[in-house]
Amino acid sequence: MKAGHCSAAALRERQTTMSINIQLTEGLIASTAEKTEAANKLLADIARNFSPATFANSLGAEDMVLTDLIVNAKLNIEIFSLDTGRLPLETYDLMAQVKSHYGLKLKIFTPRHKLLEPYVRENGINAFYESVELRKACCHARKVEPLQRALESKKAWITGMRAQQSATRDGLPVRSYDEGNGLEKFNPLADWSEKEVWAYIKQHAVPYNALHDKFYPSIGCAPCTRSVTPGEDVRSGRWWWENPESKECGLHVKAK
Repeated sequence: MKAGHCSAAALRERQTTMSINIQLTEGLIASTAEKTEAANKLLADIARNFSPATFANSLGAEDMVLTDLIVNAKLNIEIFSLDTGRLPLETYDLMAQVKSHYGLKLKIFTPRHKLLEPYVRENGINAFYESVELRKACCHARKVEPLQRALESKKAWITGMRAQQSATRDGLPVRSYDEGNGLEKFNPLADWSEKEVWAYIKQHAVPYNALHDKFYPSIGCAPCTRSVTPGEDVRSGRWWWENPESKECGLHVKAK
């Protein structure tokens, strides 16, 4: 299947349904429980066989599911977040809520001033709107380079990515080798649906980003994220001025 193309079923899944208000049917509860068991087994295996492992929590709905699983199972897996300096207020509020709800202090990584300051001086504070190249350069300074530091000396990293989130994530594997960072990469929720994510959140009273209640299914930096209307692709609010095929920040490079 070519990048940017997907089946009708996958397209329907990627369309925003704002699953916060989903009905917990027997079938949905059963499928969520089955996938939760599989995710728990995988996380335990990662903690046991790939230590030191770390989880990149971007504070989206999927990441909060994984945070809940890791903390409740008391797994030896570090949890970190990237503070780009331009996150929405609601995301910072959730960082604080993670501490109060779980007693967890997220390990925070921020941009290096030696990379960010020259970029802003030369190109302007909102240069990312001008071209894909400038947008990716901003993402590199604010996200990619801090991620590289977060992954130093680790044997594995974990993400909350799902295969059905966007055209750039079709065929997402549960496990792969990240050649760029030199370690194993795991996506425990790769085969989860959006409804299953929200079913877990609803059943377990997991805290989540308040922007999800305002039609933000995918949340990044404030200037690069907008709300979407029901029926739109779940990541259509991210870098909405670009083509779907370019909508990644560089954190997740798809193996060729």
